[in-house]
Amino acid sequence: MPEVSDAMGPICQTSLPHVPWLDPATARLPGVQPLPPGEGWLMRDEAFDAQMALRDRLVAERREQVIAALPGSEAAVAALYRAVLDRLAADPGYTLAANACRRPDGVDVTLDHDDKLGTLARLVQEDLCLMEPRDGEHVLSAAILCFPASWTLAEKIGRPLTGIHDPVAVYDADMAARVQRLFDRVREGHPLWRQNALVYADAALHQPRPEVAPRREIRAEGRYLRSEKQCIVRLSSCDAVLFSIHTFVVPLAALPPGALDHLPHREPVT
Repeated sequence: MPEVSDAMGPICQTSLPHVPWLDPATARLPGVQPLPPGEGWLMRDEAFDAQMALRDRLVAERREQVIAALPGSEAAVAALYRAVLDRLAADPGYTLAANACRRPDGVDVTLDHDDKLGTLARLVQEDLCLMEPRDGEHVLSAAILCFPASWTLAEKIGRPLTGIHDPVAVYDADMAARVQRLFDRVREGHPLWRQNALVYADAALHQPRPEVAPRREIRAEGRYLRSEKQCIVRLSSCDAVLFSIHTFVVPLAALPPGALDHLPHREPVT
């Protein structure tokens, strides 16, 4: 099947709200911090309309690539559905009715309670990954992944944190233990967040890459900075933890002067 591209050209934000490698609190891996009071794990920015249009296309044309759920994840998916709709009800940009929700871009999305993940994928900019504890580790049990940054949902669904991060060089045993503790200890109502950064040759948001595909150094030919704000959120009424991903793509020229000189050569923990 032909590749789904960003049909209207590069979908970019005008700037990066936070430059993680220049902030001592977030520069050192994994760089996890408490989410500041009043700052939500869902957000909207100036790329909302274009990103949502692309998400609509991906759900319609590539659903099997961008949405997956394991049997037994139904309670966690229901908890996530309630949590997102509760937040959208408090956002004046959205209009919620009994069976539909009007997005800030004016698009009406049917609230299909039998297709909760498909509905959520078309309501918010974030990709949403559910991690549930099994045999001492958190396993990816269900996910919406419209904007993969060089990984595929098909290869990661059902894997624990260590298996998900197998190809990431910096994710050693010590890092794995630290991240697992974060998922074990995050408290309801006290989300955590981190932000990564990588240079990409193009601005495409949907960039799946199988684990066997070779990685190459593209710093010299890079034109865009791709950065994910990732939140770790304990959901209520279940044992699941949400890992949300808000993707920013900005031209390198939009970074503060000299910022790129300090970007370390490292792979993100995603």
